[in-house]
Amino acid sequence: MQPKTASSRTRIAAVALAAALLGAGAPAAYAAFDDQGAAESSASAPAPAKPVGKPYIKTELLFGTAKPNGGAPVTDKEFRAFVDAYVTPRFPAGLTVEDARGQYRDAHGVIERERSYKLTLLYPRGEAGADSPKIEQIRKEYDKRFSQESVARVDDAELVDF
Repeated sequence: MQPKTASSRTRIAAVALAAALLGAGAPAAYAAFDDQGAAESSASAPAPAKPVGKPYIKTELLFGTAKPNGGAPVTDKEFRAFVDAYVTPRFPAGLTVEDARGQYRDAHGVIERERSYKLTLLYPRGEAGADSPKIEQIRKEYDKRFSQESVARVDDAELVDF
């Protein structure tokens, strides 16, 4: 074994510093050093996470509460009764209702701001053909019952796990 010289200690320190900087700048990169002190780097990214869940459709319905004829807005009690009578029988497996604030441009070009509800339904993708007409029945009934111009509908494909 030979004694280390100042130049070999400097080279070892430089290699160690380079390795530290490489590791700090790229956490997924690893540096290996051969006996000569040359750096070899290899990027080894972890395997991507496997998606969890089954294919579902998420439908969000946005219900306004202001009435165009100037009548009193839809109350919480009226909305809960509507959900109990028209939504739950069509989607007994479950749903989510959230209070919201919304705005839209009405048929006359006026921007309307109102308290609203966002109702979320999740159902297997394979049932979308049977469930879509049920959702349209819910939208039409709310429009009719509470004198609304429309109930917005948003559909997204999702992976869902319970």
